[in-house]
Order: sequence, then structure tokens, then C-alpha cells
Amino acid sequence: MFLITEKKELAPKVSLMKIKAPYIVKHAKPGQFVILRVEEQGERIPMTITEANQLDGTVTIIFQEVGATTYKLNQLNTGDFLHDFVGPLGKATHLEGLKKVAVVGGGVGCAIAYPVAKALHDQKTIVHSIIGFRNKDLIFLEDEFKACSDLAIITTDDGSNGNKGFVTDALKKLLEDGEVYDEVITIGPLPMMKFVSLTTKPYGIKTIVSMNPVMIDGTGMCGGCRVTVGGQMKFACVDGPEFDGHLVDFDEAIRRNQMYAPFEKKQLEDNCNLLKEIKNVK
Repeated sequence: MFLITEKKELAPKVSLMKIKAPYIVKHAKPGQFVILRVEEQGERIPMTITEANQLDGTVTIIFQEVGATTYKLNQLNTGDFLHDFVGPLGKATHLEGLKKVAVVGGGVGCAIAYPVAKALHDQKTIVHSIIGFRNKDLIFLEDEFKACSDLAIITTDDGSNGNKGFVTDALKKLLEDGEVYDEVITIGPLPMMKFVSLTTKPYGIKTIVSMNPVMIDGTGMCGGCRVTVGGQMKFACVDGPEFDGHLVDFDEAIRRNQMYAPFEKKQLEDNCNLLKEIKNVK
């Protein structure tokens, strides 16, 4: 059992949790993830490590309530326990030798992009951060990105924060204005990462994407997290989660993700109805 030492809401349906896990903290690096279960018979889901605090032995995760398991996770509070919390898993982000990098995050993917941007900043790399949200009410980690970036651009789809547009618009303008990067690292929804990769390809800029498909064991045994990269099958849990965005078959990955949507919707509806029944009984 793993103690939740802190829980707070960052935006509607977006929460931060700190979990006591000193053995994971000891080995965790930016870009790696954990797999957790809320309850014994629950689904195993991957969560990228937002922060590994060496002082208090806690791992921070940031997640969005989108399906049945994240719904159950969001019902927990400080003082509650997770049944399983395993990691660190996956390969760490390769940061050595990079002098200037654009970090592009979208939505809850910004929680994954932030530790990468901070690690780059800590090693004196020039960091340009571009993060995007649907509207201003969903923005989180804005101050944190500004603190670790030489340039920070925050966009919203509807322009409610005064800067309307997509992250690809901001990235394209920087490239057209002559900015040159050793790498672009992008983390967010699959369509966003696809179009960031398409934006950088004409410029020949290496673009790293973080894939987060459905995972079960996190060791490469189940094959559920397979992705096609450069025409070859890879497993996101052990070969990734980061890959060359110019080689990823995003259309296939998007189709695979959509296969689970009806099941997730049904599970979420069942859990919400069950919670309502429990509250009514009380």
C-alpha cells in the first residue's frame, strides 16, 4: 500500500498527487513513468513521474480524469492509499549535450513536459517552452514553466488567455523567424504530437515524442503498448516511452487508442452510477 501524502486540484478534473515511494524516488529520472492500481482488482495504468522528491521520498503525478480508473483515482484524497505503485519504468529522456531545445506540451501532457524542461534548464540548456490548453481555466504549471524557460509561450484554443492558437502555430512562427533547435521534445495528445512532428520535419529538426498507449504489465510481455516506429514494432513500456516523432505511425496509434473508447465510456458511466447509489444510501 502506498500513502497519498498530498492531493490538490490544478484545474477542473486535473489533479496533482504526491505518493510516498522512496525506493522509486531513489532511481527515477525525467521521462520515466510508474504503473499504479487504485484497488486490488483494478486496472493497471501508466503515469509519468512529474517530480521525484529526494527530501521527502515522494513521487508526484498529475493526471486528468478521463476514464473509469482516473475517475476512481480522483476520488482518493490525502491520507488514502494506492494498492500498487511500481517503477520507475521506461527509458529516461536523453538530455546530455543539448544546447537549445523547444519543449512543446499540450493539456495534461504539460505535466510530463515540465520535468524535462526543468532538467534541461538545470543543465544550462536554452529552453523555449510552448504549452497549450483548450482555455484559460485549464492552464496549470504556468509559473513553473516560466521559471525554467528562457522563453515561455502559453496558448489557448479559444484565446481566453489572450494568446489564441495551437502550439504548432507558435512553434511554426519561431522556426520561420529563424530559431534553430538541437531538438524539439513534444508531449501531449497523439494528434498534437503528430502535427508538431510534421511541423519540424521540413526543417530537419530531431523531434522526440512521448507515447502513452494502454499498458498492462509495463515489462514488454503483454504487447498491449505496441507502436510502429520506422516500420518496426516497438513496445512503449520498454523501448520508450520516447521515440523519434518523424518515424512514428501516428495514424495507427490513434486508431488503436480509439478502439478502447466505447469500453472506457461504459466503465465510467457504471462507476458514476455506483457512486451515486452509495451516496444515496448514506
